[in-house]
Amino acid sequence: MRLLHEETTTSAGEAFDDGVEVAIVPTGSVEQHGPALPLGTDFLAAEAVARGIDRDDAVVLPTVPVGVSAHHRQFDGTLWAEPETFEDYVGEIAASVASHGVRKLVFCNGHGGNSDALRRAARRLRGDRIAYAAPWNWWSSLGGLDEELFGASGIGHADAMETSMVAHLAGDLVREALLEEAEAGAADSWGKSVHGAAVGFDTADFSESGAVGTPTGGTAEKGRKLFEQATGELDALVGWLAEQPFDALTPEPHR
Repeated sequence: MRLLHEETTTSAGEAFDDGVEVAIVPTGSVEQHGPALPLGTDFLAAEAVARGIDRDDAVVLPTVPVGVSAHHRQFDGTLWAEPETFEDYVGEIAASVASHGVRKLVFCNGHGGNSDALRRAARRLRGDRIAYAAPWNWWSSLGGLDEELFGASGIGHADAMETSMVAHLAGDLVREALLEEAEAGAADSWGKSVHGAAVGFDTADFSESGAVGTPTGGTAEKGRKLFEQATGELDALVGWLAEQPFDALTPEPHR
């Protein structure tokens, strides 16, 4: 896969002139993932999936590692940016590559906390007719694989799904001896509710270990299957986007 940071200005220009239609921007976070998984879990996954496809019509931009993670701030090592800062920063990266003629992008995201800011950035870029960016989470199109592997749909936090992904991508970063500790202090589901009101704003409000789910259910083999499914879906998304004329992606006129 073509990585922008490895190009020279000359080779980048040649690539832009020779069929690169889509830029992929991996985004993630540096935040607690319980005692067993690394702080960089989210950006490691997003970066690996973005680099895992092989297309001549796409280029992968450098990863944006720090995201919207203030809700993990009680746990050591967590870094975060304000949502508006993150939105502006990612939007300006997209605008800069659009200035070189690549006006279609995928935000390949690995952290759910970034999602709202990415959608706002994408809406603004489109509204200003600067670029068209598709926000996409690596776990958003698993086709039922999550239920097949883990017995439930959706992703938790430092759960079996994330443990599997890291075990496949960087197994030496999983502290296997601490998976049971992570699970013992994990929440069953995300958030805390009282009489229908969401009263848990930070992870520390409802999870002792910082995990949500069952980390011990993760394996490298499950992670391989997740990775292959995610990269296949991203490849298909990039292929669809590459075929779209930019004008067809701009806002509809007033009716």
